[in-house]
Amino acid sequence: MTTDGRRILVAQALRAFVYGFGAVLLGVVLEQRRWSTTRAGLLLTSILAGTALLSVVVGRYGERIGRRRAYAVLFVGLAVTGIAFGVTSNIVVLVAAALIGSLSTDVVESGPFTSLEQAMLPETVPVAQRTRMFGTYNAVATFAGSIGALAAGGPQLLRDAGFGVGADHRFFLLFVPVGVLGAGVAMSLSPHVEARSKLATSRPLTRSRSTVHRLAGLFALDSFGGGFAVQSFLVFFLSKKFGLSTEQLGLVFFAVGFLQTASFLAASRLAERFGLLETMVFTHLPSNLLLAGVALAPNAPVAIGLVLARFALSQMDVPTRQAYVVALVDDDERVAASAYTATARYAVRPISPLLGGVLQQVSLGLPLLVAGACKTTYDVALWHWFRRVPVPSTEEVNA
Repeated sequence: MTTDGRRILVAQALRAFVYGFGAVLLGVVLEQRRWSTTRAGLLLTSILAGTALLSVVVGRYGERIGRRRAYAVLFVGLAVTGIAFGVTSNIVVLVAAALIGSLSTDVVESGPFTSLEQAMLPETVPVAQRTRMFGTYNAVATFAGSIGALAAGGPQLLRDAGFGVGADHRFFLLFVPVGVLGAGVAMSLSPHVEARSKLATSRPLTRSRSTVHRLAGLFALDSFGGGFAVQSFLVFFLSKKFGLSTEQLGLVFFAVGFLQTASFLAASRLAERFGLLETMVFTHLPSNLLLAGVALAPNAPVAIGLVLARFALSQMDVPTRQAYVVALVDDDERVAASAYTATARYAVRPISPLLGGVLQQVSLGLPLLVAGACKTTYDVALWHWFRRVPVPSTEEVNA
């Protein structure tokens, strides 16, 4: 990996750290402020909406602005967001800051930052190393985000130790130095990360338009299914059905984090041996069956085993999906392709948790069965539509 690639990974690790830190901190702050569910829901929805809107903007104008310049602007937005969340509780100001689109409730997010990074990183390694690079990229984010989430308990630990520290929301100001450092890294990147050719048309997608639209629809279906089985629901399900304690659940999902990190790294090796699409489908498909099986588990050990097995496989399609998208499109279409497919995932994400609440009234585990069915349909359709679509430089990728 070139110096540019290492710098992008450093910037990504810093961002993932504060995203992990901020995700936990935000929940604590909302609880401390005793906000109504309506007000809290408005803020969280604004964060998702801002991510989706800015992803569209980056997809549309990112290449015209320039990848490095757009990347720096996003980090400046992260600093501005940190100032807003760190100094005020005014809902209007916070919603406006959320709509900037630089904040995320996910560590490994699929937003405007990743749209640019996934376009720039392939320029920093040989073609044959792209999938392995994307595996490292996601593993770094998961590890840094986990450390950030762990660090979110630091303020309370300092108080318990007798140190006088400020209110929890003040720690959002940590986003400011990260935003400034990230902007500096972005502007230090070389011209090699820019598109090798300039768009000859005002449309950000030309040759790959139909391919990207079809992928976006499939990824939306996958995301819709995943929304029924978000981690918070799995925690709720295991707690309510089997009576697992907070400490037991903490150990389970601590193990989940390590399995996800390992799966990102393993996916690249499998893709080099079997191919990108094959790895995407034939690791994701059994993970969906395992997910549905959790709903039918007779006891806690079986349910936990199925959850761990599912997470050992379910994230292998992430780096392979990223590598697959950039392989299918032209160099100057990567930003738009990454942004539009990510936006499709975000657009449907808030719907399924709401429907899941209704399904729980029928059966507690029904959302998991629906999730498995939706995601299995995605895998089958993806394989059916794309198994005969040639991937440029396939020989090089699998070399």
